[in-house]
Amino acid sequence: MPDSASVPSRQEVASAPAESLTSPTQEEAFTQEEAAAGFVLRLGRALHSFGYTANGLEDVLTHVTNHLGLIGQFFSTPTSIFAAFGPIERQRTHLIRVEPGDVNLGKLAAVDEVSAKVLRGDLSPAEGSQRIDAIVDAPPQYGMLFQLTAFGLASATSCRILGGGMAEVALSTFAGLMTGILFWISQDRAPLRRVFEFVAAFLVSGLVHVMAADGFRASTAICVLAGLIVLVPGLSVTLALAELASRHLAAGTARLAGAFVVFIGIIFGVALGAEVASRLVGDAPTLAIRPLPTWTLWLAIVAAPLAFTVLMRALPRDAGWILLISVMGFAGAQAGARILGPQLGACLGAFVVGLASNLYERFRRHPATVPLVPSVLLLVPGSVGFRSLTELLDRHVISGVGTAFTMFLTAISLVAGLLLANILLPPRAAVARARHMTE
Repeated sequence: MPDSASVPSRQEVASAPAESLTSPTQEEAFTQEEAAAGFVLRLGRALHSFGYTANGLEDVLTHVTNHLGLIGQFFSTPTSIFAAFGPIERQRTHLIRVEPGDVNLGKLAAVDEVSAKVLRGDLSPAEGSQRIDAIVDAPPQYGMLFQLTAFGLASATSCRILGGGMAEVALSTFAGLMTGILFWISQDRAPLRRVFEFVAAFLVSGLVHVMAADGFRASTAICVLAGLIVLVPGLSVTLALAELASRHLAAGTARLAGAFVVFIGIIFGVALGAEVASRLVGDAPTLAIRPLPTWTLWLAIVAAPLAFTVLMRALPRDAGWILLISVMGFAGAQAGARILGPQLGACLGAFVVGLASNLYERFRRHPATVPLVPSVLLLVPGSVGFRSLTELLDRHVISGVGTAFTMFLTAISLVAGLLLANILLPPRAAVARARHMTE
């Protein structure tokens, strides 16, 4: 039987301080900590899937963790996230396996809004986790018709930017639509999705060469490139170099290797498709391109960001900003090319895009990534990398190596411009945006 002296009387309980009676128990505190950690993990997985780089993801998760009163360390690669919570002596480590997904700027903005509400205290971490799960499971922002139209429009505008004529634009539009149809089919078929770039390159190259050999008078090389422009991983190369420049060596190296593998798959598919077509219907004739008027180039510059807005699933409210910043970036790159040359001139275009995107983030209070990624797509050297590997495949080693060097020089120039913009006008972290919203 317990000692009666150790049991508090009713009078002692009644006279006890209120804070000792209402303070959370150790179990409740642990539950709150688990909920906060669960929110951070879901936030990291969502941001990773929707297009964040390793350095950006780790910075955001560190800020959010500190704001929620946790101790956390994070390590991100293109296929995984490691998260450790607690002091070193008592760390709990989590591993999240993530498949590299397509950029989804609409869901990225929605997740950012949820994180801001959690940091302001409008939502609890548990409620924030539920909101993020709902955003991840939500249906696509745009339906099949919109996406197919965007594929065709992206190929048509890219063809004009690359110097194609009317016949090339028409054939490129058809090739882009075929790429879009195959992309839509592959979404529910995991085996096809793993080899999607190779299969798309094979079919597009084969169809373009068959149509050109059968009487459609167009330059096949530019049509194949424009038809596959959405798949060319020029953006991945640029992001990889940005991660390497930020000393995220593992993530940058892995992303660069992944981009190289995609390049190889596309080039092999193009070569195989062209060879099969030539065996079936003969070689396509080599034709000179009939240039289009200059005003059509600026029409393509205006239309391309709208196509990328749909392909990257940005919200309609951001289409105008994406268009404005894209045109500003292209104009900056053109001005830089006249001053410094086409490779180094890309630095000025990227600087303008980075600066404008950070201003957008400060005034609109949405992530700078939303207008940044589609705008950079007009500047990335994906087409140059495609041409370099094509030349190497044709055993034009000297020109192929030179073109590859041009691609990396342009990519480094883009990264330098973006880093300079972030130094001059640093982007707000999620925590800073949340605090700013309450002012």
